[in-house]
Amino acid sequence: MSTRHWINPLTRLEQLLLGGLLFRSIIAYFLPVGFDEAYYFLYTQNLDWSYFDHPPAVAITTGLGIWITGAATPFTLRLGALGLFTASLWLLYTTGKWLFGARVGLISCVIASLTPLFTLSFGILTAPDNALIFFWSLALSLCACEFFANDSSNHPGSYCPSAKIVLIAIAIGLACLSKYHGFLLGLSLVGFCLTSRPHRAVFKSKWLAYGCLAFGVTLFPLLYWNASHDWISFQFQLGDRFLEYGDSSNSYSLSLLLGTVLAQIGYVFPSMALPLWWAIIKALLSQLSFRKAALHTSKLAIQEQITNSKVSFLLWSGLPVAFGFTLIGGATHTFPAWPAPGLWSLVILLAYAASNWTQTKVRCWLMTSAWTIGILLMFALTHITLGTLQKPSEYALLGGIVSIEHDPSTELIDAMQLRRLLSSSDEFREAITSVDFVLTAEYWLSGYLALAMPKDAHLPVSSFTSDPRGHAFWSEPEQWIGKDALFVSLDRNSRREEVEAIAPYFSSLTLLTQIATKRGGEISETFYLYSARNLRQPYPFPYGPNKRGS
Repeated sequence: MSTRHWINPLTRLEQLLLGGLLFRSIIAYFLPVGFDEAYYFLYTQNLDWSYFDHPPAVAITTGLGIWITGAATPFTLRLGALGLFTASLWLLYTTGKWLFGARVGLISCVIASLTPLFTLSFGILTAPDNALIFFWSLALSLCACEFFANDSSNHPGSYCPSAKIVLIAIAIGLACLSKYHGFLLGLSLVGFCLTSRPHRAVFKSKWLAYGCLAFGVTLFPLLYWNASHDWISFQFQLGDRFLEYGDSSNSYSLSLLLGTVLAQIGYVFPSMALPLWWAIIKALLSQLSFRKAALHTSKLAIQEQITNSKVSFLLWSGLPVAFGFTLIGGATHTFPAWPAPGLWSLVILLAYAASNWTQTKVRCWLMTSAWTIGILLMFALTHITLGTLQKPSEYALLGGIVSIEHDPSTELIDAMQLRRLLSSSDEFREAITSVDFVLTAEYWLSGYLALAMPKDAHLPVSSFTSDPRGHAFWSEPEQWIGKDALFVSLDRNSRREEVEAIAPYFSSLTLLTQIATKRGGEISETFYLYSARNLRQPYPFPYGPNKRGS
């Protein structure tokens, strides 16, 4: 097999990391901010030990670019994601290299760079997953060095725990401060150590005790906030969040499971997803074969034992999350990003399998995937920003395909265009000088409004809704009694119902003006601005310190 293209993997790694960073930066610059991203912008304006729906790390990763540059734009909002994903790719490379060699490490990095689910969820959009995958990758890299440090001695059963256990515990703790998936990684690694005879030594080590202590200290912000708020974040993540999708039945649907699987294949991309699950199944079968052989003989080759242990480590670190969140898709609504950290770990298994293919086959597979995925992502970006498939549109290709009224991509609000329109609106400029806060009836819309506020408009933004999320904790409803608000609603929502629901809380509610954003020369969204005078009573949030009826 020719190794000419793998002689200097570090140089190729640098090219890959820099090229991927440039590609993702282009998308991050032009892509309008998503619902969740706009909401996480509010985290940066309401810094706390933790938050209702997520641990605190996302506030830091989202705010990093804004605090450094002093500007709030889609690109600065995503600077943390861009940087952390690049670092995560390098850590994935180091893990694959430590376990199976530089070629596997480099192929792992290429696969992860090309996978749309990873690129979007981890590497472009600001989200809790940005910090999660960084600390997840850091924990994997530390575990690989800790658990497989004695390969060269040809003594697979000679594992001796070291101080790295403490670093691993801290990395897992920081993953937990990023997203609750971090707890699952910790449990998965415990499962590996329990099922691997040499690594059971960790449970008798003083370093595990020190690690548990360090883990607990690392979790202090999360535990402190939750203890101060009746552990509501854990309640929400473990059950309450599913009620919004109507998932109250105990039935399991194979059709829902099939839909989840197909969606995952689409987000990962077929040329990546199908080989990935093939590699996972192949690894599972090899584990079964090894264990069956071990029952009949104790004289298995040392290298075979070491390789089997490494494969087991990767399966334990990724499969519970990847398979578990895929499986529950048949019982409730899930998001594509939920199984993604597990799939990230398992990418190394696919790279290990691909390292045994011919160089030509690997290059053809990766290059074809890269060009196809890159072209599709760029095409999607041009439509989302310009409306190239929209009918009508100034930039429509072949006259367009879908009308703007039925195009779901218009739900992404162009916050920068909205900021310019608000700045040039006389009604808005006059209104913000006479109101005390900005109000919406959707928690995510409040994020867009906060992001779109002109620099000289220093007004708090809140949301009166039955699903307030963080708003239930960021302000005291009583503090607005007697105050005036600028209420903003969208034409696409049940605007009349929203106005009727908000009106009783104020002495008067008067329409000031309408502001319309456009894409391709056509109106994509209409914002209705109301003057809400004299809040007469606090809004009864369904949870939080000012819970309804408390």
